[in-house]
Amino acid sequence: MLAAAAQPFKSTTWVAALTVILRRDGGDLDRTRRLGAARFERLVRTEMTRRGKVRPCLRIVRKVYAALADRAGVLDHRAGALERAEWVLSDWDTARAQQADVETRMVTVLDELELTELVTTIPGLSAVGAAAILAETGDLSRFTSARAVVKHAGLAPRERMSGTFTGKARLTGAGRPGLRTAAWRAVWGCLQTNKVYAARYRHLTTREKNKLKPTQAQTIIAAAILRQLHAVVVHRQAWDPALATSTTKTQGPLVAA
Repeated sequence: MLAAAAQPFKSTTWVAALTVILRRDGGDLDRTRRLGAARFERLVRTEMTRRGKVRPCLRIVRKVYAALADRAGVLDHRAGALERAEWVLSDWDTARAQQADVETRMVTVLDELELTELVTTIPGLSAVGAAAILAETGDLSRFTSARAVVKHAGLAPRERMSGTFTGKARLTGAGRPGLRTAAWRAVWGCLQTNKVYAARYRHLTTREKNKLKPTQAQTIIAAAILRQLHAVVVHRQAWDPALATSTTKTQGPLVAA
């Protein structure tokens, strides 16, 4: 059954099928199989709807149903293994529900501060992603500059110096780990939909001189997100791709027009 989907727990169809097997029939695979392929598919569709999705992947549904007839392994151990699988599924569903509740409350606070529409003018930065960053920084106006926010996250490089020796500039590891993580996570969405950040990332990783590794370039983008979010929030000005392009290239602070 694990082979029915490339990444099982990332597939809502696979999870819905597993839920039908474990919660409807208590892990009795023979009983589930007696439903027939068509009825099993309908039950999976119902579970998909309950999970907020519409169309299941029929290829996965059929592979899961076919796996019900697999007699490989120690059959006596299946009942205990499936019981443990049901516990894991219940814990996972509970965690997802709690996450959704927390994210809703985070966005509610952002709405109350009248920041939701403003911070999401940065393409690729979701309200939840911005809220996660602001939860770690607090009021951004307390920072003297956008660079101070970057330093607070530990994303500002610093040269290693000792006497007459000067080494390469590296991240110190100092700063607030939670803020660094929140900024790092924001990078993934921004690189997918933000043309300014995507272009900068391509340039940094493909230029002939001083070409950066992907992780190094992602760190620079994370710092740019923090600087530009600071400007957007403090100056109450929507993100401007023209200004963002210049500041991303120069790595200087984003100044509101």
